[in-house]
Amino acid sequence: METKRLVIVAVGGQGNLLASSVLGEAALLSDIPIRMSEIHGMAQRGGVVESALVFGDAESTIISDGEADLLVGFEPAETLRALGRCNSQSVVITNLAPLMPFTVNIGMGKYPDLAELQNLIRSKTDRLIAFNAAKLAAEAGNPLAVNMVLLGALTQTGVLPIATDTVKEAMQRKTKPAFLDSNLKAFDLGFAAAGAA
Repeated sequence: METKRLVIVAVGGQGNLLASSVLGEAALLSDIPIRMSEIHGMAQRGGVVESALVFGDAESTIISDGEADLLVGFEPAETLRALGRCNSQSVVITNLAPLMPFTVNIGMGKYPDLAELQNLIRSKTDRLIAFNAAKLAAEAGNPLAVNMVLLGALTQTGVLPIATDTVKEAMQRKTKPAFLDSNLKAFDLGFAAAGAA
């Protein structure tokens, strides 16, 4: 298969690593070679968490500037910060519900305007799918399921050669049974939102 490179960025606590684990499991279930790496940074203090996933034959998990086929951002400013990894053919999916950094909350920084952020991403990439994933997670009955909403959106794009049913099977294997129903609902809501975008 053609190699596909995915970057996922989030703020600590948003579930980036679980989403990466589900995708890794789905790739294994599909007999697709997968390489993954993670950068945790200051995640426990609200810092960035980044995952790099390379599907197909590849020597490394390093995704250099301009190499990402897909960028999924759990937080809008983090999506913008990672935009350099994309190119004019990249697909970008971003949650539009901001988590204000400490510097903004104390008046020492300014949060980017969401309309300008979307315009900038659109001008540099092939496709932007942007919606409030936090709202859909709450609608699914689990406000923490932003990761599963965005996983649904990612699956809907069809950029990765992984079937929807396979991703759902991986979710069953990787998520706690108590959250499975709400996670599946969140996934379906994200899938539908991406289809409408």
